[in-house]
Amino acid sequence: EVQLVESAGGLVQPGGSLRLSCTPSEFTFSPSAWNWVRQPPGKGPEWVATIYTYSRATRYTNSVKGRFTISTDNAKNTLVLEMNSLTADDTAIYYCNALEYWGQGTQVTVSS
Repeated sequence: EVQLVESAGGLVQPGGSLRLSCTPSEFTFSPSAWNWVRQPPGKGPEWVATIYTYSRATRYTNSVKGRFTISTDNAKNTLVLEMNSLTADDTAIYYCNALEYWGQGTQVTVSS
C-alpha cells in the first residue's frame, strides 16, 4: 500500500514562510491530482489546494490565493506546498492527499 510521507511542519512567526513536502513510498505512484487539506484546531478539515499532474493546473481556496503555491517536483516525485505571508489563521495540521491515500499530517503553527 502506498504511504504518503510528509515533511515536518513547525512554528513560524506571522508573516513568515514555510515549505511542506509529501513523498509517496512508491516512486511510480502518479495520481492525476494531488491535494493539500488542513484542519485548524477545533475545526473541521478544509481543502487548501489542488494540482493536476498532467496539465499542472492549480486551484486554491480563496484564503490562501497569492500566498501559497502548490507544485510537484517530478524528478523527485514529491508534492510541495510553499506557504508565504503566514498568519495565525493558517495554524492547522496539514495533510497531503491523492486518491484514497493520506499523509500522516504535519503541524504548522503561526505565532509570535
